[in-house]
Amino acid sequence: MTVPNITFQNAGYFSKLMVDYLNQAEKLKPLYQHFPTIANFKLQIEAKQQHFSLEKRSILYRALVEQYKNIPSSLATEQNLALLQEEHTFTITTGHQLNLFTGPLYFLYKIVSTINLTLELKQHYPAYNFVPVYWMATEDHDFEEINHFYFQDKKICWDQESKGPVGRLSTATLDKVFDVFKGQLNAGDHAKKLKTLFEESYLKHDNLADATRYLANALFESYGLVIVDGDDTSLKSLFAPAVQQELLQQNAIREVEKTYAILQDYFVQVTPRDINLFYIQDKLRERIIWEDNRYKINNTTLSFSREEILQELHNHPERFSPNVILRPLYQETILPNLCYIGGGGELAYWLQLKPVFDLHQVDFPMLLLRNSVLLATEKQVKKLDKLQLTWSEVFTPAATLLQQKSAELSDVTFDFETQRQILQAQFDQLRKIAQQTDASFIGAVNAQEKKQMKGLHNLEKRLQKAERKKNKEILDRIMAIQLELFPKHSLQERYYNFAQFYQEAGDELIEKLFQQLKPLEQKFDILIV
Repeated sequence: MTVPNITFQNAGYFSKLMVDYLNQAEKLKPLYQHFPTIANFKLQIEAKQQHFSLEKRSILYRALVEQYKNIPSSLATEQNLALLQEEHTFTITTGHQLNLFTGPLYFLYKIVSTINLTLELKQHYPAYNFVPVYWMATEDHDFEEINHFYFQDKKICWDQESKGPVGRLSTATLDKVFDVFKGQLNAGDHAKKLKTLFEESYLKHDNLADATRYLANALFESYGLVIVDGDDTSLKSLFAPAVQQELLQQNAIREVEKTYAILQDYFVQVTPRDINLFYIQDKLRERIIWEDNRYKINNTTLSFSREEILQELHNHPERFSPNVILRPLYQETILPNLCYIGGGGELAYWLQLKPVFDLHQVDFPMLLLRNSVLLATEKQVKKLDKLQLTWSEVFTPAATLLQQKSAELSDVTFDFETQRQILQAQFDQLRKIAQQTDASFIGAVNAQEKKQMKGLHNLEKRLQKAERKKNKEILDRIMAIQLELFPKHSLQERYYNFAQFYQEAGDELIEKLFQQLKPLEQKFDILIV
């Protein structure tokens, strides 16, 4: 099968905001600094180089060395960690929740996109170093979003209570999940590797952050991936001035609201609060609220005066956690970062945040939509060939595809457009006659027109239904293969776990992704595995 050029813009699965951003619509340009092109990276490098100090680099390096002390890291990762101390080194960053066993497939695509972009940048700018970074969302609390993954259409779920930051969550009960997962795997060598990977990651590490770091490191260590946990005292100390400003001035909300006029025709992704910070401990993550001249911790009896909360920030910066509005600012404050790679939903809320960055005088990074991929097996490709389905047709919405294929397979033309036009002309003539004789009959003419048009529409639908019934077998097969590739009529990458394909393809799956994904091409890739 010939693979067409399916761009993000014509794939049909991306929001109007993302399509307009990718097309560099003029009205969106105030929401970002530089659009991600090879040429523009030079401008981003120059800006970041001016504002990111050697002192920050030193603190970042020491913090990451400490984070890696219990995780065996590759030589490539150790070299990249050391390079972060140098003023000519910059990062390309992606972030992701701590989904169980990586969660949906696009976890892989984010990281492969990030690594491949660093390699491409090194070719164009050999005087600089580029380090791929995976930012673990360890301080999130939405456990329901991350406690499961889908494998062989089975939802494998972690039954556990979670009250604080998910990164600190104990992995003690994951042995039960492991038993369920290994029972679903086949007996091949790749499946054995998956079992070992799950066991080494989750059953031999005490918390979810360490388990996720081990897992991501095991998958990408040879590519020099650097994994960052923002739930870190020394890194939080770098961000403390911004936290203090948010506590005292509460101005992030006003800055975000400046973007509303530009984004009024789009869905606004996130809504800021008066104070965009959480107070966290091991089993606590609650909003900080200013009420009755006190800083109160929501749903607790904890409260602080202005002096007390500033003292708490000074003594325990790790207890202050940015929410979705300030987390990007935190990331860009502590990293020498040039570009953030994320999904459409992520970039949508980043596009609300440039005024916040401007307020804190932090460079706004380039925003790059991550690679998207449709994985298909050789068996599925043969099915598509047999059904004479093109890749472009596979991306067509199910109802439209069914209608198109029904028409192609039918021996009868059931487009009643000609009949509708004839009927319309007849009623237009009747209205003219009624106008000349008795205008009170126009209402009756309109009612009769509506009735007959509806009757014609119903006849057309019945004929379509009859034709579909006649070709039911082949149409069912078309719908079945589309559902295999787009489970629940959604993107495959948002549903299946990488294990679905890894147990058949092994490391070749990841190798093929690295070979094919081109981060700056804005193309929906189709990969045969």
